[in-house]
Amino acid sequence: ALQVPDFKNALKQFQKLVEETVTQKKTEKLGLYIEDEDEMIDYDKFYTITQTLFSPEVKDHNIEAFFRKISSNLDARTEWCEIFVCFMGESDAMSSRLKEENMVFLVSENQQITHAVVKRQDVIKGLVKVPHLDFTVTSSEKGVLTIFNNQLILTQTNFFLIPLGSIYGNKVTGCDFLSSQLKCVVAVTERRVIIWNYKSKESQNNCFIIIPMENGLLCVCMVTMSDHLAKDNILMGHDKGYVHLLTVTSDHFGLKQCKGKKEPQLQVLDCKNFNVVKGKLRDDWVGKVKYISDLNRFGSCSSDSVHSFVLDDLRRLEDNLPVKEFSVPRGVNAFTYCGQAKVIVTWG
Repeated sequence: ALQVPDFKNALKQFQKLVEETVTQKKTEKLGLYIEDEDEMIDYDKFYTITQTLFSPEVKDHNIEAFFRKISSNLDARTEWCEIFVCFMGESDAMSSRLKEENMVFLVSENQQITHAVVKRQDVIKGLVKVPHLDFTVTSSEKGVLTIFNNQLILTQTNFFLIPLGSIYGNKVTGCDFLSSQLKCVVAVTERRVIIWNYKSKESQNNCFIIIPMENGLLCVCMVTMSDHLAKDNILMGHDKGYVHLLTVTSDHFGLKQCKGKKEPQLQVLDCKNFNVVKGKLRDDWVGKVKYISDLNRFGSCSSDSVHSFVLDDLRRLEDNLPVKEFSVPRGVNAFTYCGQAKVIVTWG
């Protein structure tokens, strides 16, 4: 990961470098002579200064693309985040991706999965990257859970083959990976939580179903805490404004079994046997919930114009004390945290 001691100061210096480069290019375009050659900024100087400011981990082709952009269009709008991204594809495609309408947020890598993850008339509802295991987990609306690495599907299951009936909800709303103890995939529908033991040799439908959950589950995420490695904590957002914290361990699912004992393909578990803490944060739907380990806080957002975004300690779910929040007209639909810049970005 990129490590810059004083990121804000580095941004100011980089912005000054860009302004000086553009000013020089405009001067050269007018045919004016620059007296001090030591003050001239060519690509090599621009490259060296940029790497000094943001460390050598900044990719060479990103710096080159940024310099080419401000050199070819002196009035182009630029964003500092462009030097932290890469564009995959041919050079002609690169220029089209640098249009102004795409300049607010840019992905670090654009890659297409050519293998069909889900069938027609089905859509991906959840996607999570698991960097330390080098794979990605997706969940589809119709219940297909998939783990793939690059363009190869490693394993897949469809838990809607389980005959539980529509009373517990038939649409998947999100997924995540439990990395503390269970090392399993978690997904949620309206009223059930699915734990998929993807490592099992009998992985097809080897799921644990926790029912019935209160209200409608709309989103899910795991809580990463260094002092809670012996259990997995799961945050879930509801359509009644609640955020629930569900605690699970391997003992709940019998994953610590003796060798040679056949693992069950399906277990339906009563939610009353689990520790569930819930707190009501608003009256509207909880659109997204996420635990930010760098801040030791959880965040949740909603289309509610009054209680749009909440950021506070997990203890607020249990003690019912006022939470830290702010309001945004028409609410907040999504958010993310950047640890390098130490900012939370919301959009709605």
